[in-house]
Amino acid sequence: MKSIILLQNKEKSLQRRHPWLFSGAVAKKDKDIKDGDIVEIFSYSNEYLATGYFQNESIAVKILTFDKEEINQSFFYKRIESAIIYRKTMGLFGDEHNTIFRIVNAEGDFLPGLIVDFYDSHLIIQFHSIGMYLMRDMIVKALVKLLPDTKFIFSKSSSTMPKSTNIVPKDEFLWVKAEDNRLLNNIENFVAKENGCSFIIDFKEGQKTGFFIDQQANRKLVSGLSKGKNVLNCFCYTGGFSIAALKGGAKKVDSIDISKKALNICNANVDMNGFLQNHESKCEDVVTYIENVPANTYDMIILDPPAFAKHQKDIRQALKGYRTINQKAMEKIKSGGLLFTFSCSQAVSKEDFLTMLFSCATLANKKVRIVRRLPHNFDHPQSIFHPEGEYLKGFLLYVE
Repeated sequence: MKSIILLQNKEKSLQRRHPWLFSGAVAKKDKDIKDGDIVEIFSYSNEYLATGYFQNESIAVKILTFDKEEINQSFFYKRIESAIIYRKTMGLFGDEHNTIFRIVNAEGDFLPGLIVDFYDSHLIIQFHSIGMYLMRDMIVKALVKLLPDTKFIFSKSSSTMPKSTNIVPKDEFLWVKAEDNRLLNNIENFVAKENGCSFIIDFKEGQKTGFFIDQQANRKLVSGLSKGKNVLNCFCYTGGFSIAALKGGAKKVDSIDISKKALNICNANVDMNGFLQNHESKCEDVVTYIENVPANTYDMIILDPPAFAKHQKDIRQALKGYRTINQKAMEKIKSGGLLFTFSCSQAVSKEDFLTMLFSCATLANKKVRIVRRLPHNFDHPQSIFHPEGEYLKGFLLYVE
């Protein structure tokens, strides 16, 4: 196996089981190492530290194990089995009202670079690294063996691989149950359930793997607080929060998104769940809409934008964007209104996001209480060794 040797005193993070090795810690490496190669990492004094896969980026190695073990079919079987056992322990399997959840959450399940989402026995995979992509056959075999009711496994990775790689995977079916092969040409989407509501999953062309699974618990909270309220759902995508509010008895829900296609699915979801008469969708820019809407129109506003900052260099601009929409929401919401606000930008810290909200409250001249912090759902576990895994920051605020 190929190897990497670290500079002196650069082994501390790996000894603390952090799953990333940065390129600045590397003293020397085998000359023929290629992206995706499995490598062993040794300290300056030649002590074994970890095994992972190499990538020619600032994160030089993503760690698969801190034990000296072979990365083979058995390895993936054990890791994915552990991830499934965790979700069975949390009661995620066998609930007919919730057939949407994440099975593998990258570093949170000690498989960095790998996402596997479960939609009523349809599995959608995203590979975020060359190393994981090259091991896809072993991953698929493990999933099929451990989840025998699987209908198909689809890889949606054309947009998630590092831009530096020459490998550009196409979005494709990696495995299909024999009796379902004939249906492949007709499968554009399917329906799965969350909190008892049905959703069309646009797994081929939708964002993420077709749905924002990480917000399940927060949507349930919205549902419980929506009765009799006028609700604005910004960046609504396919209507997850909108339907949650309608299910909870909202008087009226307005869904805003710039994507006409997303709104079409949102409207279909609302119709499928029987809530059309209390819902209106609007294809508009969120900032423009909030600027122009009359004050005191809404009792509840939900801000769940796409990631404004994917890299450290984007943080300042991202915080400016968050400040714009949050300040406007605080200014326009009814007194005593509830603001659900989120950032899914990993580069934006909890502290930065909260400081931004503080400045919004000050500029809007509003009294604001923090009701609850809103993390991602428990099907998105975070490794205790990897604080960066807490990417979703959310707050429920009471504004008056």
